[in-house]
Amino acid sequence: MKKGQLFIGALTCLVASMSWGAMFPVADHALEFVDPFYFSFIRYGVVTIMLVILLLVREGKKSFHLEGKAKWIILFGVMAFTVYNVLIFLGQRLMGKSGIMTASIAEALMPMLSIVILWGYKHVKPKKYTMISILIAFLGASMVITKGNISFFFSLGDHLFSLLFIFIGVLGWVVYTMGGQLFQEWSTLRYSTLTCLFGTAITGILTAILTAQGYVSVPSIKVIAAIKYDFLFMITLPGIIALLGWNYGIKILSSINGILFINFVPITTLLIMVIKGYNITAFDIVGTLFVIIGLILNNIYQRKEDYKQVLQKEKTHLTIT
Repeated sequence: MKKGQLFIGALTCLVASMSWGAMFPVADHALEFVDPFYFSFIRYGVVTIMLVILLLVREGKKSFHLEGKAKWIILFGVMAFTVYNVLIFLGQRLMGKSGIMTASIAEALMPMLSIVILWGYKHVKPKKYTMISILIAFLGASMVITKGNISFFFSLGDHLFSLLFIFIGVLGWVVYTMGGQLFQEWSTLRYSTLTCLFGTAITGILTAILTAQGYVSVPSIKVIAAIKYDFLFMITLPGIIALLGWNYGIKILSSINGILFINFVPITTLLIMVIKGYNITAFDIVGTLFVIIGLILNNIYQRKEDYKQVLQKEKTHLTIT
C-alpha cells in the first residue's frame, strides 16, 4: 500500500474521530430540548436524504441494488444508526452532565471490542504490537478522563442502566465498522448511503411506535428552531463528513488499525470542555501523549509489516520467473 493512501486513511479517520469527540458537548445541549430518538432520527434523516441524492448523481440507480446482501446492509445499518446513535445519546442524557465524558471515553473501548470479536468469531489472533498500541492508547484516554482518580470508575455504579445503553451503543458501532470489510468492492459512498438509509428507516419506525405509545413526543417547530445550530453541526461534521471519512479510512487501513483513531474522541471532548472552563492538568498532557504514542507505534509496526509483505511478494515473483 502506498504511503499516500495510508496518510489519507489516517487523516480521514482522525477527522471523523475528532468530529465525534466534538458532538457530545453539542448533543448535551440539544438533548435538553429533544429526546434521543427524535434527535437521532431527524439528524440522520437529513443525512440520508443528502447521501441518497449524492449517490444517485455519482453512481446512478444501479448503485441502490442490494445484490443479495440486504440482510447485511440492514444489520449493519441498524447497528450504526439505531443501536449506536440512539443508545449512546440515551445513556448520555440519563447520566446528565457526567454523561458527556462517560459516553466519550466509552468510545475508547472500541479497539478492544473489535479485537475480542475478531478473536472470538473469526479466530484472528491480534498482532502483539496492535495489542500493546491499544493498551497504551486506552491508558492515555483513561488518564485524561479520570485525572488519575480511580474512584471515578467506582462512582459509575450508580448509573448501571445508562452505562449499559452506552456500552451496547459502542458495540453497535464496532460491528458496523467491521461490517464494512464485507463490502470492499462497493464504494464508500454506496456502503454509507445504504446502511444509513435502512438504519434510519428502522429508527423512524421505532420512534413512531414509541410516540404512539406515549413514551416520546414529537418536538415542535419551536423546539427544533431552538437547537437548529446544534442540528446543523451534528448533520454536517459528525454526520455526513465523519461517516464518509470514517468508512473511507477504514477501507484503507482495515477496521483493526483504523479504529485505533477512535481514542481521539475523548481527547477532543476534553479539549472542548477545557475551552468551556475546565482546567488542564498533568494527566491531560501525559494522557494525550500516550494516545499519540499508541497510534504512532501501531503505524510504525504496520508499515514494517507492509514492507515485509512487499519484499516477500517480490522474492516470490523472482523465484517464479
